[in-house]
Amino acid sequence: MSQNKTNGEVIFIGAGPGDPELITVKGAKTLEQADRVIYAGSLVNPELLKLCKPGTPCHDSAHLTLEEVAGLMLEGVKNGEKIVRLHTGDPSMYGAIKEQFEYLDKQDIPYTVIPGVSSVFAAAAAVKREFTLPDISQTLILTRIAGRTPVPEREALAKLAQHQSSMAIFLSVQDMGSVVQALLEGGYPASTPIAVVAKASWPDEEMLMGTLETIVEMVKAAGIRKQAQILVGDFLDPAKGYARSKLYDPTFTHEYRQGTDK
Repeated sequence: MSQNKTNGEVIFIGAGPGDPELITVKGAKTLEQADRVIYAGSLVNPELLKLCKPGTPCHDSAHLTLEEVAGLMLEGVKNGEKIVRLHTGDPSMYGAIKEQFEYLDKQDIPYTVIPGVSSVFAAAAAVKREFTLPDISQTLILTRIAGRTPVPEREALAKLAQHQSSMAIFLSVQDMGSVVQALLEGGYPASTPIAVVAKASWPDEEMLMGTLETIVEMVKAAGIRKQAQILVGDFLDPAKGYARSKLYDPTFTHEYRQGTDK
């Protein structure tokens, strides 16, 4: 991609899951230098905007179309500005960034991406669990159920559930009954542990721990309808037996340590 003659640029930044301290150091430094910010106001913590220079134009994209967002980018680039496009979590997950990239490519506008902490990892931190336990699961599936945005049939939740791996389900808590039905259809036992973490890392974070038998009523009673991660799998069960990591096993030899015989 050739450099735009005005030296303006667009930088996509993952804002993290909510806690303003969970933006990366690189992301925060870049936000401090921004001449214009376009942020996902429905999800990004507005506290992050306090990092901007006084008087920096900050545009809430929640009310804008792609064309309007692109217009703001083009306007800023023509002025030689450093433009930050601030997305929630990590922009590569359900961030609708490819269509923005394509517009910028067509206009020969340079851009870069600074990754962020996804809500899926903030949710794991909230429940204090590890997705990849030896002998339990070495795979984490990130997915969602179909809504107004369809899901390919080959990726239907019931089909993914057949793997019995650890799962994190985005953008689906509003239809918790369908989620549970699909998980059961895929083969998870009704006793499978499941967690719902709403607004992970925010001050009003809410966490529910149950099973596929109980979680629908728990979510209904809590009134959780959005901004929630659904975590499911045996990795959530603290009583479930798992194998000790080879990395720290005293009998295991690797590049940095010679194992013992006992």
